[in-house]
Amino acid sequence: MPRLRFNAFSMNCVSHIHHGQWTREDSRSMDYTGLDAWIELAQLLDRGKFDALFLADVVGTYAAYGGSRDAAVEEGLQTPVNDPSLLIPAMAAATENLGFAFTQSVLQEQPFNFARRLSTLDHLTKGRVGWNIVTSYLPDAARNLGYGGLPTHEDRYRRAEEYMQVVYKLLEGSWEDDAVIRDVERGIYADPTKIHDIDHRGEFYPDVPGPHLAEPSPQRTPVLFQAGTSEWGRDFAARNAEAIFIIARTPDAARITIDDIRRRAEAVGRDPEHIVFFQGISFIVGGTEEEARAKAAEFDRTQSLRGYAAHMGGGMGVDFAEIGLDTPVGEISEYNTQGIVKGLIDSAPDKTWTFGDLLANRSMNRVVGTPEQIADRLQEWADAGVGGINMPYYVTPGSFADFIDGAVPELQRRGLMQSEYSEGTLREKLADGGVEARLPGSHPGGRTRRERLGAPAAA
Repeated sequence: MPRLRFNAFSMNCVSHIHHGQWTREDSRSMDYTGLDAWIELAQLLDRGKFDALFLADVVGTYAAYGGSRDAAVEEGLQTPVNDPSLLIPAMAAATENLGFAFTQSVLQEQPFNFARRLSTLDHLTKGRVGWNIVTSYLPDAARNLGYGGLPTHEDRYRRAEEYMQVVYKLLEGSWEDDAVIRDVERGIYADPTKIHDIDHRGEFYPDVPGPHLAEPSPQRTPVLFQAGTSEWGRDFAARNAEAIFIIARTPDAARITIDDIRRRAEAVGRDPEHIVFFQGISFIVGGTEEEARAKAAEFDRTQSLRGYAAHMGGGMGVDFAEIGLDTPVGEISEYNTQGIVKGLIDSAPDKTWTFGDLLANRSMNRVVGTPEQIADRLQEWADAGVGGINMPYYVTPGSFADFIDGAVPELQRRGLMQSEYSEGTLREKLADGGVEARLPGSHPGGRTRRERLGAPAAA
């Protein structure tokens, strides 16, 4: 029976998904600016045999609620927020196996410079890094980054496709495998005849000559995560993603999304089984069902519905300040995060869901119960084709510690979670050693290798 992969889902900020919980005495959310809390979290997850720490990010503010960012600032709602990638080397140095996936938008940085950052992180982590590819959805992010406003959904994904082409050419096609020779006697570190310009010319990046500035890292291209489930997002994921983050309301809804994206991947020449789908689920674990429900009630008492409203409304581009909790979803038509909202609406085709239902969904299919009940529920998701879980926290590190100490032993007993790490890079670990460290040849990135571009294969 295939196991599930488990990512802890966090962010370099005060309040990530479950708003209001940062005020609790048992949360270390306010320690986000220091390394100690992050290193301790990474070591906890490494001990608990989690596959990766998945770090979300945004480069804008949620400014729709009440027509300003005030609510987001007061709630600590992903504002302030620090760069997630800078945490990774310190956490990697303190762990042995845990992977680290970080989020960065294609709008943030030119692909030439970003490719060097990817290689650097892959070197420093010894191949334990992944990149979550996003296209941004907050309007002030696009303005601050010099775009004048948020490009259309279609243009953002068209840009993302070309961005990936440049990154692949740099990471996979610029340096041959044996370009670095480290000949101490002759004083020659690398062979210049095996380092190549990429000479990219395109619509969004008209002149990227190359070559890549970093020597090949263990994975060359980090593991590619993506979360878009709109039509454009699904096509992009089918071509590029190795791991896809979904938020389905039910296992049956997840199966529909998974089957659709796998069909698209197969149509573009990829092996659809090379894609792992991660479902977002929150867990509250108790020794008994009553204990778990008591914990859930306590979290509900400290939650902030205003925070949820500001978060969801900001992402959708809708001011929810004057919308009641009983407003039907069908009346909420203007939004930017098409994939997320479309997925929610599709799971309630008669559109009877209310705004309150949408807020509840932010808990990401919360499962409250004993380790046995949690394992039973996770088996249903696994049976639907879900290959992994992205797990948000209520309090950090407490939510993860409760899961590791409570649920993990039962999951391991049933074969739903790994008991030991596989050897190798993050890509190899996620596949339990069933793949190579580099992208497969059927992947668009794999097709940009020197030997696949008509140049002689590396010796």
